[in-house]
Amino acid sequence: MIDRRHFLGIGAAATLALVAGCTGGAGDDDTGAAGDFSGDVKGSITVLTNRTDLVDTTLAEYAKKFSAEHPGTTVQFQAVTNYEGDVTTQLSGGDYGDVLLIPNSVARPELGQFFEPLGTVDELAKKYRFTDEKAYEGQVYGLSLGGIAKGLVVNKKVWADAGITAPPKTPEEFLAGLQAIKQRTGAIPYYTNYKDGWPLSEFNNQRGILNQPDINDRFPEDASPWQPGKIQYLTDGLLYDIVHNGLSEKDPLTTNWESSKPMLATGKTAAMLLGSWAVPQMQAAAKTANVSPDDIALWPFPYQKDGKFHAQITGDYSAAVSKSSGNKATAKAFLDWFVNESGFAAGQQAIPTALSQPMPKVIQDFENAGVELLSLPAATTNSGKEDEIIKESEIDLAGNIYRQKLVDIARGAAKGDKDSYFADLNKRWGAARSKVMK
Repeated sequence: MIDRRHFLGIGAAATLALVAGCTGGAGDDDTGAAGDFSGDVKGSITVLTNRTDLVDTTLAEYAKKFSAEHPGTTVQFQAVTNYEGDVTTQLSGGDYGDVLLIPNSVARPELGQFFEPLGTVDELAKKYRFTDEKAYEGQVYGLSLGGIAKGLVVNKKVWADAGITAPPKTPEEFLAGLQAIKQRTGAIPYYTNYKDGWPLSEFNNQRGILNQPDINDRFPEDASPWQPGKIQYLTDGLLYDIVHNGLSEKDPLTTNWESSKPMLATGKTAAMLLGSWAVPQMQAAAKTANVSPDDIALWPFPYQKDGKFHAQITGDYSAAVSKSSGNKATAKAFLDWFVNESGFAAGQQAIPTALSQPMPKVIQDFENAGVELLSLPAATTNSGKEDEIIKESEIDLAGNIYRQKLVDIARGAAKGDKDSYFADLNKRWGAARSKVMK
């Protein structure tokens, strides 16, 4: 299964490079904060990747290309199927390659134990997006391998057939559009992917719609985020209304992620909340089905603040140089080349990490639709508090269990209604918050 957790998007070609010449040094702009990457760029390195589908094809070609540009080097990609679990185990053992994607299990304070510092946030932020995502105490330990924008993946033709040619501006307009699709076309208006579960977590990735730069710090301070007007009410409430109004698939227990891609590509369903990472996958499915990939687009979540759409952008996996690497000069050179010169982002339609590189067409079209892109800083004052509240309340905010129950309630398969369920969530969240935010 290839989903957002298997994305590997690298920036398109550019002239930026932190490693210059054959020395493999950190460059003049790292202000002495980076690790020691001195030495000749030569010899072999091992690169750990989660892309089992590309290791023998696309990634192998990039390895050859790097070696051609740096004679005397060899790059060996090592694919890891259970990346998070297996690589986390490798970290504890001390043997985890030379370049690798930072597992999500590594907490910020632990970054320096396993990875070399690449420079300061202040300096690297002048060249790259998402530098604070894998940083601690001002030091950057990983560079994102591309970014994604949050939003709806839609089949524009189906929406046009129902009379809608522009993104709905409110939840009410969106629901009315889905109703029109149901009445005027043969398509399923919205597809939840309930059975696979993880796509439901995308309803937790929409904080950018409120245009509040400090929302990640403010969120743990809110004792009742499922109240009208607040982010969880807006997002989870829309999911409830979609299902309750009969605007999703008839039997969510039979949904299938892989099948959903050709369904959206061919117009059998009209919309899914996923993000820009899914657009190329849907377009590929369209090409396979001999229909126009141009019908697939990214639309913003149906909510405007001050008369304008906003959408959060985030980096995907960040790559780092292993602290235990025996060839850090070559490892750093490869990491910088991969981010700046490999050209992989164009094929993945990813937001390039390097600021100097152009946005892919899907993001350009997104912005042309009037969407302002926001990169929300991680919580600082309340760093870690949200995770503690999630654990204490047993509400998997970034997961799918409580949203699957929400869908069950909405479709009449479980007791309750939107108000009662949101009241229960607020009660549990508020009680947990009182314990955590002492």
